[in-house]
Amino acid sequence: MAELATIARPYAEALFGVAEAGDTAAWSTLVSELAQVAALPEVQSVATSPKVSHAQVVELLLAAVKSPVKESAEVKNLVQMLIENHRLALLPEIQSQFEALKNAKAGAADAVIVSAFPLEGAQLNDLVASLERKFKCKLKPTVEIDKSLIGGVRVTVGDEVLDTSVRARLASMQAALTA
Repeated sequence: MAELATIARPYAEALFGVAEAGDTAAWSTLVSELAQVAALPEVQSVATSPKVSHAQVVELLLAAVKSPVKESAEVKNLVQMLIENHRLALLPEIQSQFEALKNAKAGAADAVIVSAFPLEGAQLNDLVASLERKFKCKLKPTVEIDKSLIGGVRVTVGDEVLDTSVRARLASMQAALTA
């Protein structure tokens, strides 16, 4: 996976440079849509088929995207370059790195909050506020439910994990008792 990240980085940085000159949110939506379409096995199959020209694959990808930014020459050039260099599979990684660059520029980060129970409203807002103080940045939370945690939450921000779940505490106690 590290190899894909290394190959995708220049594409993501160049794309972010173009996006900064315009509407970054619109470009983010476009890159996300392109990544979703490119990840489909059917699209991968068509893109690698010798019976389909590169121009046809470019048109197929651009037709599958709803974003209004797709009409720009930069988008067509990006998709064309990725297809001609057999790099279409990089789009999900490019999207991931593009989002990381966008978040870094905004002083924000994505946070995945895994909870044993649904978090909503004031409870979620309080948790996010305390996490923002801890991580010293604006967080964009995504909440997932995992009943096996028993209670508490596990928060992942970038490469940092804060696990205050009951399951983690029980595992810690078990390790201490068996040592």
